[in-house]
Amino acid sequence: MKPIRWLNWLVASAALLAPFCVAEAAAPQLKTGAPGYYRMMLGDFEITALSDGTVDLEMATLLTNTTAAKVKTALTRSFLKDPVETSVNAFLVNTGEKLILIDAGAGSLFGPTLGKLAANLVAAGYQPEQVDEIYITHMHPDHVGGLSNGDKLAFPNAIVRADKREAAYWLSQANLDKAAADDKGFFRGVLAAVNPYVSADRFKPFDGSTVLTPGIRALATRGHTVGHMVYVVENKGQRLVLWGDLMHVAAVQFADPAVTIRFDADSKAAAAQRKKEFADAAKRGHWVGAAHLPFPGIGHLRSEGQGYAFVPANYALPR
Repeated sequence: MKPIRWLNWLVASAALLAPFCVAEAAAPQLKTGAPGYYRMMLGDFEITALSDGTVDLEMATLLTNTTAAKVKTALTRSFLKDPVETSVNAFLVNTGEKLILIDAGAGSLFGPTLGKLAANLVAAGYQPEQVDEIYITHMHPDHVGGLSNGDKLAFPNAIVRADKREAAYWLSQANLDKAAADDKGFFRGVLAAVNPYVSADRFKPFDGSTVLTPGIRALATRGHTVGHMVYVVENKGQRLVLWGDLMHVAAVQFADPAVTIRFDADSKAAAAQRKKEFADAAKRGHWVGAAHLPFPGIGHLRSEGQGYAFVPANYALPR
């Protein structure tokens, strides 16, 4: 090819390719993740983990029975920094007979980074109207805020269930009145979320450890709150224990279960319950799920030294 023709070809080629190069360079960063649900089978039960979003928590100031230096060391070991972006998870159990939601997320009570449960429920293939029952681990606002939209039921056909001690404490106007100023917002958020179900006669408290439906039982684990429960899901010899707020920070509390958090109503009892459930999970080898484990928050525990190691679920499609 003669030099002049070669030069003309290069110029023409550059002109043709320029729009594509510019478009690629100018593509905006989307800054969104994958849909916030994860599905697995437990025997014949379908389990769907639902993300309500994340919230930044200052663990060095929130964690107790430890020191800020120890917390920093533990976080650094897991390549984390304070504040820790902390997941808020809920779990949907389809037994084939009932669709049961365990915890309901924060709704609008904690700002724009949370309140995504309803959208992720729909993305997972379900509608709020299909939920038959909702089991609440405890009534902190990030677990009940998603129950209502104003005075409307977010799950209009669902029965909401929680331990009667938890209900008596959080739904009490007298407790709201005497609460510290910083805690009154918690009470108001809970009342606004749960009372529409009470008014509609769709709130049915239960008394401690009990079977709620075939394959799911409540297990009392009081300490984090006065009526905190975990839920044991079993089918075809498989077992999943949903811990609620039995623990909060995987990077710290698995290695040292004695570490507590300022949100605990009774930190000594909360630590005892955590140690008991950690030991049981490691011994039995069953599945565990928790509200504040990194999403999807499901995996196994194994003993490691004086503490434990969490092994997240291997990504797999249901079969």
